[in-house]
Amino acid sequence: MAKARARHILVPTLEACEDLKAQIEGGADFAEIAKAHSQCPSGRRGGDLGEFGPGQMVPEFDQVVFSADVGTLQGPVKTQFGYHLLEVTNRS
Repeated sequence: MAKARARHILVPTLEACEDLKAQIEGGADFAEIAKAHSQCPSGRRGGDLGEFGPGQMVPEFDQVVFSADVGTLQGPVKTQFGYHLLEVTNRS
């Protein structure tokens, strides 16, 4: 079974998500942005979600995590929880 490790930033609005994405693309550190802005408890760990398999996250999240290139910034991704920026850090 495929496994992935990813980190994310969760915010309530599309605008906030796009703003944070621009900051990261401009050189800001993903983990520091996650610690400062993410509304998910994983923000305290720089957004790290650990390792998980398909079906353990919501479908919108899974689709990106198991198809995006490792190390690329993805998003905004809308789920029932809000808007996410995602980065797959490892996949096997």
